[in-house]
Amino acid sequence: MLTVNPEAAGLSSDRLNRIRATMTGHIDARRMAGGIAAIMRRGHLGYFETWNMNEDAIFRIYSMTKAVTGVAAMMLFEEGAFALADPISNFIPEFREMRIAVESPDPATGKMVLTGTVPTTRSITVLDLMRHTAGFNYAGPHDEKGDLVYPQHGIQSDLKKSSTPGAFTSAEFVKRLAGIPLVREPGTAWDYGFGTDVLGRIVEIISGQTLAKFFGERIFQPLRMVDTGFHVHESKWERLVPIYTLTAAGTIQRMTEPCQDGFRKPPEMFAGGAGLTSTVFDYLRFARMLLNRGELDGERLLSPLTVELMSSDMLGDIPVVHPLLAAGHGFGLTFAVSRGPGRTGMLPPAGQYRWGGAAGTAFWIDPSQNMAGIFMIQTLPDPARRSEFMQLAYQSIID
Repeated sequence: MLTVNPEAAGLSSDRLNRIRATMTGHIDARRMAGGIAAIMRRGHLGYFETWNMNEDAIFRIYSMTKAVTGVAAMMLFEEGAFALADPISNFIPEFREMRIAVESPDPATGKMVLTGTVPTTRSITVLDLMRHTAGFNYAGPHDEKGDLVYPQHGIQSDLKKSSTPGAFTSAEFVKRLAGIPLVREPGTAWDYGFGTDVLGRIVEIISGQTLAKFFGERIFQPLRMVDTGFHVHESKWERLVPIYTLTAAGTIQRMTEPCQDGFRKPPEMFAGGAGLTSTVFDYLRFARMLLNRGELDGERLLSPLTVELMSSDMLGDIPVVHPLLAAGHGFGLTFAVSRGPGRTGMLPPAGQYRWGGAAGTAFWIDPSQNMAGIFMIQTLPDPARRSEFMQLAYQSIID
């Protein structure tokens, strides 16, 4: 790793100090336990700082796993294993004849209840999985009593209770998911959900390997991501950061749910949507590979054109029905894509792509600024500190 050199990266040391002031202010007010952040620009590590943590701390990165799964899938795409327009039923037959839940408010309770199902008019495609337009989400449809169906099928969408979507294999997971009606027609709306977990299963089917083995051999080893995986080995348990939640007063308290001890043992399912732990240094290597258009230190994972494809807005005029995708953003192949300050009301230029994890971790990659940023804390739900960090990082650019 290069020596921290803000000015060589075109960043202002004085302006970067605002990050420390902001984050230590949150710590002093008990709104944050600690964290780590890094900024890479123009080939220089322009910023790296820790707050109340060791620099080799291991974090649950949850949905930052999605980008890794996307890269894995696109490596197979480059080998001719599939086209983005391919129906996922080519690989998982259970998705061949999907139906959509029809729901209406119950007059007595006001709750949405299942009143029937209708067939889809088109298949779910690989593209739908990668851009969250497959027709399912993390909540799922309701039953005739108004109760959510997913938990009844053992599909766990609450990260406070589990480190994976369920205590079963990927093959069993997709079989259960395929047996549940969709919440809407594929391709008609951006709705955040289990699409990347299904994509991870497709990677397993095509490669003949578990997702853990594919990630390890094809991504982590070449990029020397030595502390990233689906569980934390016992020898590293002391480096796994405690996870916190927010009280009604906005202060943090240590969580007691099972996710505090999650990731200490290998899971039954290697969840492509939320299953990884990592460090700032490891994930920065992954981000740098993408910033370098698919290559890092002589190891090429993707072609430059494939990275451009992944970071292109694939939504167009498709409406967004989930608030997680901020206004003015499109979506590529597992990344949110900025449509520019005039659309977003934010500093990042058009073409910046990024995503984050449920416990406050985040990354962004900005080709126009030759810049990548990583931010990691462990507070669930995300208290929006990563948005502050990104704003403070961009205002530090002076050249």
